[in-house]
Amino acid sequence: MRHAVADVPDLMQEVFLRLIRIRHPEAIRTPEAYLYTVAKAVLHQHRARQAAVPQALDIADVLAELEEGRETGPEAQLYAEPRLSELRQALSQLPRKAYVTLILNRVVGMPLDQIGEHLGISRPMAKKYLARALAHCRQHDLETG
Repeated sequence: MRHAVADVPDLMQEVFLRLIRIRHPEAIRTPEAYLYTVAKAVLHQHRARQAAVPQALDIADVLAELEEGRETGPEAQLYAEPRLSELRQALSQLPRKAYVTLILNRVVGMPLDQIGEHLGISRPMAKKYLARALAHCRQHDLETG
């Protein structure tokens, strides 16, 4: 499993947070080895969380369902097709976690607390990802629900 470059700051932050929570840092004999062990544990947990994220939840699938379910006239379809294309294009530019957060929140209706647990990130980080995704959508003049 490859890790996105966008995940690196989150992983580094988690390692740092774990390091500053150490109650007796002077008791660590080899700080480099300890840092390596902490980083390895964080990466292992990250991989486990990534494996738990439903890969089947794809905006293309959601959009396909929307397209199939439409029973509108030709005029509405003429308007909808370019908008769906714009939506696909804009969402494909989002970082993975921002994209998943947007879909889980706006399409599935999952609250930020659950999204944070699901992605293995804090609620504030989930909120940041959602804000980033919504700002991206506004920048591309897309409605987000």
